[in-house]
Amino acid sequence: MAAAVEPTRPSLRGQRIIVERKAAAQAPDTPVVFDCENVEVYYGAFRAVRGVTLKIHAHQITAFIGPSGCGKTTMLRSLNRMHDVIPGARVAGRVFYHGVDLYAPEVSATEVRRRIGMVFQKPNPFPKSIYDNIAFGPRVNGIRDRGELDAIVEKSLRAGALWDEVKDRLKHSALGLSGGQQQRLCIARTIAVEPEVVLMDEPCSALDPIATARIEELMRELKSRFTIVIVTHNMQQAARVSDRTAFFTTELDTRNDRRTGTLVEYDATSKIFSAPSDERTENYITGRFG
Repeated sequence: MAAAVEPTRPSLRGQRIIVERKAAAQAPDTPVVFDCENVEVYYGAFRAVRGVTLKIHAHQITAFIGPSGCGKTTMLRSLNRMHDVIPGARVAGRVFYHGVDLYAPEVSATEVRRRIGMVFQKPNPFPKSIYDNIAFGPRVNGIRDRGELDAIVEKSLRAGALWDEVKDRLKHSALGLSGGQQQRLCIARTIAVEPEVVLMDEPCSALDPIATARIEELMRELKSRFTIVIVTHNMQQAARVSDRTAFFTTELDTRNDRRTGTLVEYDATSKIFSAPSDERTENYITGRFG
């Protein structure tokens, strides 16, 4: 400025997800990092997300879950102004970051994205060496000293649980890594510039169960240093790693007779998966719809 190998998934129809991280219910309140007030995201005239109000706390993992098209990723991208690069996209409402309105005219989008990093669904290493992937951000920020860069690269790769696997081939192309290694490299690249927040958009969707378990373990380790917000289609993953969970769904928007994303319920993960307050949440997590 955050396991055991997942077995073949049984049918979830009529079943509850077991929350393995029971401590989530006792996660102490920490300072508020994001305070979102009635956030709406538009693509042209289409309102993709409406009326989202929630607070995201420091050093916790917050999961966004819900059916396809419900606005999870759209909401995630509003937290670091990624919609700025999409023609016709705009964000209404207020997104406060430590009390600062992220969309105020005087706020630099570049600085926002430096403090609030993002890891995408598909690993996207640069076509450069492993070393240069990690050093890229620090160099952009003006760091040129080789000794300092070496230290950042090692520290970031260690934090990304990748150092021991690549320390003898730092000059090799990052494209030669496995999918799981590439995703951990992208996480290490994100944290090399010392953000406070790491946003993750379905970071395990393209990975096998073993690589997924490593990423989940890494998230649990990183939350002591970073605030993590994750979008996942995998409810078991949300139950395993998150402290709080937000359930989104779609509802008919009478303005244009199209479906739009809306936040249904946001609470401690253990409560969402064991005693949700809204019937729509109950129906989703037990497989009755979605």
